[in-house]
Amino acid sequence: MGKSESFALGTELDISADLIRRFDNLGPRYTSYPTADRFYNEFGQATYVQYLQDRQSNQTKPPLSLYIHIPFCASICYYCACNKVITKDHGRSKKYLTYLEKELTLIRQHLPERETLSQLHLGGGSPTFLSDDELCQLMSMLRHHFDFSLDAEISIEIDPRTVNRETLHILRELGFNRISLGVQDFDADVQKAIHRIQSFSLIQSTVSDSREVGFQSINFDLIYGLPKQTMASFSQTLDSVITLAPERIALYNYAHLPTRFKPQRRIAEEDLPSAETRLQIFLMSLTRLLAAGYVYIGLDHFAKPTDSLAKACADKTLHRNFQGYTTRSECDLIALGVSAIGKIGHAYTQNLRNLDEYYAALDAHQLPVEKGMEMNRDDVLRQEVIMNVMCGNPIDFARFEAEHAVTFHDYFAEELRTIKQGSFDYIGEGLIEPIENSLQVTAKGRFFVRALGMVFDAYLPKKTSALYSRLI
Repeated sequence: MGKSESFALGTELDISADLIRRFDNLGPRYTSYPTADRFYNEFGQATYVQYLQDRQSNQTKPPLSLYIHIPFCASICYYCACNKVITKDHGRSKKYLTYLEKELTLIRQHLPERETLSQLHLGGGSPTFLSDDELCQLMSMLRHHFDFSLDAEISIEIDPRTVNRETLHILRELGFNRISLGVQDFDADVQKAIHRIQSFSLIQSTVSDSREVGFQSINFDLIYGLPKQTMASFSQTLDSVITLAPERIALYNYAHLPTRFKPQRRIAEEDLPSAETRLQIFLMSLTRLLAAGYVYIGLDHFAKPTDSLAKACADKTLHRNFQGYTTRSECDLIALGVSAIGKIGHAYTQNLRNLDEYYAALDAHQLPVEKGMEMNRDDVLRQEVIMNVMCGNPIDFARFEAEHAVTFHDYFAEELRTIKQGSFDYIGEGLIEPIENSLQVTAKGRFFVRALGMVFDAYLPKKTSALYSRLI
């Protein structure tokens, strides 16, 4: 694909590589607004407790979701930017489960009424670092404290190197119905360069076993821009992915930030593909996945047309949270474990990132809150706009104004001026519909929603320690 060539997104959509290059900038991924880099340390346990208690007394409280961070990994992946603990000592996970129980018990003191979970997600790290018995122990603990709705989405991130058919069968029996596999790349040279060796036959066996035991939704995480990657090598990876046919695919852009993430210092920068090659790999991936029948959801996510994520995208009920795109409506999110981020009402909270500090707080019978943020009225308004933009959902001005008692054109006058008269013509390029009574991202515009979301972000002009990833 040449520099001025374009690719078709869907049957009638055409996006040029030149247009994409105009968005070659840095910005947030907007799994929340305000973004986590805006949280402050003055937000502590007392504030968090107040929001938990406010939820308990709320007669119209939203559904409840739960995220649990399992930080342990048996080996290090050089590309990884997650909060993790590298260890082969599986005794450490036993201790960690004890402290998860302590944290949950403290939270339940402020949620005395038994509640029902609509979502559960186990992330990491590697949740499957836990033994089969420990996974059973964890789910028993959760079911002691909560009920699960009949249609609850119960998902787990899986390291294919750490599971077998028996573990997958146990996960299904425990109620898990969605799994996500860290595939990244099938090329042997790339795997060696990132220190994550896992053969195609291993992934194929994991997928086959997962479907045999009853998993109907499997996600693959892929990464482009990794060392040793080429157009040819990643095309072969896509051949393998399409053959295995996961229901969902997340295709992430590798962010090389060795000054911030020490493991990345083991990656030789001369082995990284050029910016132009990265772009061409992504464009090729889009073309290949769309041709294979996947629906483009937005950002870097794809799904089969029969998957609930694709259906939510089509009927404009898509949502977004810290786990990415979801079919579930706005939920309160309780987060357990080291560094985990949650949201209750109009407040975000993040746990301590250091494991020893996390343990020490709980030993002192304190919730391990490191920082958080109480949203003001402006945050709430902008959150609704940005999250709908990120999901490609329409924003009806009349409904928005009735709900929030503002005039959309007046409140966001500067933002609308930027969209219409700024350095980039969103309407002229066909990324959003002409603005009259609503703000509507087009199918083409879903590719550029991060840039559009940034237009409404009031915090971007203010300094932050965050190192954002590239928009494309």
